Amino acid sequence: MNIVLTGMSGCGKTTVAQVFKSSGKTVVDTDCLIEKRHGKISEIFARSGERYFRDLETRAVKEVSALEGVVIATGGGCVLRAENVELLKANGKIFYLRARTDTLIKRLEGDTARPLLKGGVRDRIIKLYSERAQIYENSADYVIDTDELTPEETANKITELII
Repeated sequence: MNIVLTGMSGCGKTTVAQVFKSSGKTVVDTDCLIEKRHGKISEIFARSGERYFRDLETRAVKEVSALEGVVIATGGGCVLRAENVELLKANGKIFYLRARTDTLIKRLEGDTARPLLKGGVRDRIIKLYSERAQIYENSADYVIDTDELTPEETANKITELII
């Protein structure tokens, strides 16, 4: 069974995945996989648009969801496609790492690499959160509030839930 980490940019998916990696688990990050093969996400968005990026993301999800016993860190918009959710659930449990908007804003201030946050981090996060929060919750097997947890505490909580 795979552990699948979802949530908004800045919720801690990549950092929590690194905690699992340091304890010996195999970790796959869908955004890193896409960048390794196709270049920076911001350049993909600029060159080909969000739809094309989402198609690449679905291809990456098909590949990684077929693996066994890995931790999968997804991009913030991965669960927007029902197909991705179905693929990830077929061989894994989805953990929504939920964080308040003020936490996300604090963590992402000054981040210029994320294409969907261009045009003002605060306003974009509030908008994306309102559009996506219910989708994250509906797709998740488990919801973990990460605002007051360290990455290690979050990883421990996930481990406790799947034992």
